Amino acid sequence: MSRLAHLEAVRAKLSCLEGGPARGVLPFGDPRVDGCFPGGGLALGGWHELAGEGAEIETAAVAAAFAALLASPLAARGEIVWILRRDDLYAPGLAGLGFPVERLIQVCVRDEAEALAAMEDALGAAGVAAAIGEAESPDLTAGRRLQLACERHGAAGFLVRRRFYGAAAVSRGSAAATRWRIAPAPSEPAPGEPGLGAPRWQAVLERCRGGRTGAWIMEKSDGAHPLRVVAGLGDRELDPPQSQRLAG
Repeated sequence: MSRLAHLEAVRAKLSCLEGGPARGVLPFGDPRVDGCFPGGGLALGGWHELAGEGAEIETAAVAAAFAALLASPLAARGEIVWILRRDDLYAPGLAGLGFPVERLIQVCVRDEAEALAAMEDALGAAGVAAAIGEAESPDLTAGRRLQLACERHGAAGFLVRRRFYGAAAVSRGSAAATRWRIAPAPSEPAPGEPGLGAPRWQAVLERCRGGRTGAWIMEKSDGAHPLRVVAGLGDRELDPPQSQRLAG
């Protein structure tokens, strides 16, 4: 057995010990990103935390759009439930990103406790492939409950950090499989084309359980995967494979 194959076998065993049977992964289709995850992609059967920067954490629009693209391939497996603290989700905007709104179920709740409870119920329900929820700062107990709900049917959870009504930011430990910091990035039109290009994000993977961190500029893709890397974050020049779409 090669060293790489042996390493993957060990990682798979650890995954089973930590969270039950492996539930598969959601790859980005780019080794620069997928190589950061122990399974070669974003783990299903677990939940992932995304947050914006500065004042954007109060609207959470940038992180929510990124989460929508991450979750969109999972619509082929089942329904996607979006738990809202404010009734301000713009479905036509999601459709413009390519999100399958026909598989979307919206749930509006009153407070943090209801948001986390609704997300837990959704993730544990048969037929739900993913749940996206808005919350300020779930504690470790709530995080563990979300994880157990994800494991029940192999659903993926995406928790978008959002601060409400001017509340002070609270920093707590997280039980999430990954933690992301998302910010907007300037779009660029295709060579020779006028106007705006595809939406772009600065995506910083701040924590990855069993893997490593990374930072990239990503944009919406019309290829096999909904996001593609156009540059390593911090590189002012676009990477050479900029024009290539991600392969499946």
